[in-house]
Amino acid sequence: MQKPPNILCILSDDHGAWAMGCAGNKEIRTPNLDRLAATGTRFSSFFCASPVCSPARASLLTGRIPSQHGIHDWLRGGNVGEDAVEYLKGQTGYTDVLAAHGYNCGISGKWHLGNSLLPQKGFTHWYVHQSGGGPYYDAPMIRDGELINEAGYITDNITNDALDCLERYAKADAPFYLSVHYTAPHSPWIDNHPREMVDSYEECTFETCPQERTYPDAIELTAEVQKNPRENLKGYFAAVTAMDANVGRILDKLEALNLRESTLVIYLSDNGFNCGQHGFWGKGNGTFPLNMYDESIKVPAIMSQPGRIPQGVVCDELVSAYDFMPTLLEYAGLSVPEKNLPGRSFLPLLLGEQKTVQNHVVVFDEYGPVRMIRSRQWKYVHRYPYGPNELYDLVNDPRERINLIGDKNQDGIIAALKSEMENWFFRYVDPAFDGTREAVSGLGQMALAGPAGNSIRPLRKSAFMPRE
Repeated sequence: MQKPPNILCILSDDHGAWAMGCAGNKEIRTPNLDRLAATGTRFSSFFCASPVCSPARASLLTGRIPSQHGIHDWLRGGNVGEDAVEYLKGQTGYTDVLAAHGYNCGISGKWHLGNSLLPQKGFTHWYVHQSGGGPYYDAPMIRDGELINEAGYITDNITNDALDCLERYAKADAPFYLSVHYTAPHSPWIDNHPREMVDSYEECTFETCPQERTYPDAIELTAEVQKNPRENLKGYFAAVTAMDANVGRILDKLEALNLRESTLVIYLSDNGFNCGQHGFWGKGNGTFPLNMYDESIKVPAIMSQPGRIPQGVVCDELVSAYDFMPTLLEYAGLSVPEKNLPGRSFLPLLLGEQKTVQNHVVVFDEYGPVRMIRSRQWKYVHRYPYGPNELYDLVNDPRERINLIGDKNQDGIIAALKSEMENWFFRYVDPAFDGTREAVSGLGQMALAGPAGNSIRPLRKSAFMPRE
């Protein structure tokens, strides 16, 4: 019987899909991500389930949308201390399934799904960030159940721990699953990255990041960056390139251990990012009302296993984070145990057995009371309960400049998209977790939003921080 594949999943934080050499960006240096793409398949239209970290990560892990798993914003509270909350308690993650089928499961890096001191979801190796982000030097981490400030550069430290894991896993008979979750390239960007990396972008013109007219409702991050946009751009690019160098270390280690051909390597980001595009810095909560621009919702996605996945392929079919769990489990020869999950496996696309999706395909996103439906041509954004809503013709307006919501000629399109979107969410939303009923502002979730042991309680309005 053939041994199941090892799986190594690299997940970055706030990495825009545009910020890779293999995606056509000639300014940023990502030789190792390019190397990974050359030995596998890159999905150029992969969308997160929610354009902010914690709900996006929870959707990748559980296959559920935020209105099913109950994490609607980044977790400001419940990470460590007396008020720590196990937000996904009782919910099945794909790592639970892998562990139950004999996989050794480890995580090195960012968790940010609650109670960071408690190993969860089948992980037996647990080296994680105490919260979700912060300084890149002397970062607050958890090692062997202890709260520490780890000396050195966090991107290097996460890699060091992952490499140690690989050494151990290589000696075991069981297959392994390893999450390598970088905090890069999330802010801060100035004075937080290796000087040589920052200086290497001294001559860069940053034409790929035009600093457009300030978005009228941009959050304070944009104003802060605008005090010195060039240094922040150098820092963002440096964070990506430093992370890329560490991806190279991981690929080299897999090759040195003769694990490359037996290991599925995945690279994803939790959400996209705007570095001045649309006039703001940030992702879905970079503006208020919260936004669904493609730069916020489209993420890098590369998958590679030489000998099994076609090499050097770019697939532009629409796929989503909620498709990730069923695809990964099917790749490993396992079934999805949960019912009423929205995702569908795209394994035939990944294996090159199917070049295009024949049926009507759309993707959906949500961020609190903001929901989106996106097809090849159209994007409709609905903000409950009062708007403002948006409609974009992505074929004729790919940069989303012209909101057609007031165009009477588009009323039929709007009605059809809204109906399809509402029917889809009606099918999957758990009423106890329904984001349309919550005043999510983008400033962070403070409390549990649903299952508390075996009980379910509605999400309190006070669970979200009011917008300041």
